[in-house]
Amino acid sequence: MNEINDQAGTVANPAEMSRAVANIAERSQRLVREFIERQQLEAASGGDPQSAADTVNIASAFLEMTTKLMSDPGRLFRAQVNLWNDYLRLWQRTTERLLGVETAVPVIEPTDSDKRFRDPLWEDNTLFDFIKQSYLLSARFLQSTVQTVDGLDPKTLRKVDFYTRQFVDAMAPSNFVMTNPEVLRATVESGGENLIKGLTNMLDDLERGKGKLSVKMTSTEAFTLGETIAVTPGKVVFQNPLFQLIQYTPTTEKVRRRPLLIIPPWINKFYILDLKPKNSFIRWAVAQGHTVFVMSWVNPDESLSEKNFEDYMHEGPLAALDAIAAATGEKDVNVIGYCIGGTLLATLLAYMTKTNDTRIKSATYFTTMVDFTEAGELSVFIDEEQIQSIEAKMRDRGFLEGSDMAQTFNMLRANDLIWSFVVNNYLLGKEPFPFDLLYWNSDSTRMPFAMHSYYLRNMYQENRLIEAGGITVSGVPIDLKSIKTPTYILSTKEDHIAPWKSTYSATQLYEGPVRFCLAGSGHIAGVINPPEANKYAYWTNAKLPKTPDQWFHGATQTPGSWWHDWDKWVAKHAGGQVTARAPGDGELKVIEDAPGSYVRTRIVS
Repeated sequence: MNEINDQAGTVANPAEMSRAVANIAERSQRLVREFIERQQLEAASGGDPQSAADTVNIASAFLEMTTKLMSDPGRLFRAQVNLWNDYLRLWQRTTERLLGVETAVPVIEPTDSDKRFRDPLWEDNTLFDFIKQSYLLSARFLQSTVQTVDGLDPKTLRKVDFYTRQFVDAMAPSNFVMTNPEVLRATVESGGENLIKGLTNMLDDLERGKGKLSVKMTSTEAFTLGETIAVTPGKVVFQNPLFQLIQYTPTTEKVRRRPLLIIPPWINKFYILDLKPKNSFIRWAVAQGHTVFVMSWVNPDESLSEKNFEDYMHEGPLAALDAIAAATGEKDVNVIGYCIGGTLLATLLAYMTKTNDTRIKSATYFTTMVDFTEAGELSVFIDEEQIQSIEAKMRDRGFLEGSDMAQTFNMLRANDLIWSFVVNNYLLGKEPFPFDLLYWNSDSTRMPFAMHSYYLRNMYQENRLIEAGGITVSGVPIDLKSIKTPTYILSTKEDHIAPWKSTYSATQLYEGPVRFCLAGSGHIAGVINPPEANKYAYWTNAKLPKTPDQWFHGATQTPGSWWHDWDKWVAKHAGGQVTARAPGDGELKVIEDAPGSYVRTRIVS
């Protein structure tokens, strides 16, 4: 602890500290009073069905796991003995360090990607090194024990493993004042001012979340749509109740004849593809000579609760195709679908194949699942009990609140998207760093009741999209195997939302030519990876064997971004060049400047 004590700084002004504490006390009393009032109202109305269902669901999974575990006491005993032996080794190693043995080898070390233990004192100070290794040993014991329980069905095992990891992450010593050297150092240096500021930050988040902790991930004041983010020049040229269509201003004299339509996910807002100029895929695509159109989905309220998946297809991309033809005079287009936007694109292409509509000349899928057999960690939240509770909540409101979706996605990467901000904002008392990606991540969207219920049940739960005729749209049975459109599938190696080995199964479904590309990093960073950044790598393989492992074994790795690989592929389907087309040149007149008004509707401040 001497390293911390030696760095003590000036004690904070007592008068200022007193005023801050008084302010915290007043706000805390008000929040507690409001919380009690809400609890009384909720109890009177029967409580929160989803919270109750989630609690029962998780408890049931752990009860089943415990029963299976206790049926083999020998295995549990061996695991406990191994843990005890690890602790004996740790005590021996710690004793050696206290005695000055410099060659003492750690019993366990964090992975290179674990950012929680980056402070030098986690290694240099014997006490904190012991705390760190003790935690890592216990975490490994808990997770390995639940992962090796025999007799659990895969869904229950995945659920138990997921929530065990949530518990393990929450209990990390880095999350507590007295066991985090960086926090202790900041507390000594500031005379506790960091903790006072942290309490203020937490109260701000509670007030913003109306009683629920809405952790602030980035400075919301640092970004303004259309000024510092989503700034690629363009115009809204069409809109209906579900989306606005943005046409971007060309930056080249000649453009590719066939326009490019991007269908983003309606789970998030489109400007993930147009953050800052240096990492904007939209800006880059315009510079390559594409006439780019992007759908900006509405942030729905209760008035759109009955809009279903079929409506999203007809009033979404099909309406956009008609609008593009009016705007440019070009009937044929190339189309990109991102995530659930890609799921809709695949459905649309199967529908258009059956109805002899050939306007889409190439299809690109960004991190898209159409086969939900192995749906990754999101499947933890998809079973009959949880879907029923989600539907009950949506039925009352007409939609699923965006904060509910955001919380689910954040839990998939809890250390990065929850606990790192708890430490930074509440324990260190710092303001979060301005980060365009996290600003977008906090800009939540709602899901209409009818559409989201249909998607959860037919795609995630029943996996009916890959069945020939498994779903029907406007009386047309959908069969993905009928799709002959040239296809480019972009997946990412560390994707927790659309695991790449699951997305690969689409290569065995489509009848037309397919190119599969695997990018480094995850669901967002792997896609938003401009060539100038020279980050990560991507893998390609002209052959498409049956399994993803076979494909990867024969794949070639290329350093950097996949963007140029895709552009080289899509250029073959671009139809030559024509004079550049500006928004408003065709039959559709300009409605407003990009990024439009639909995207500006925020439901979380």
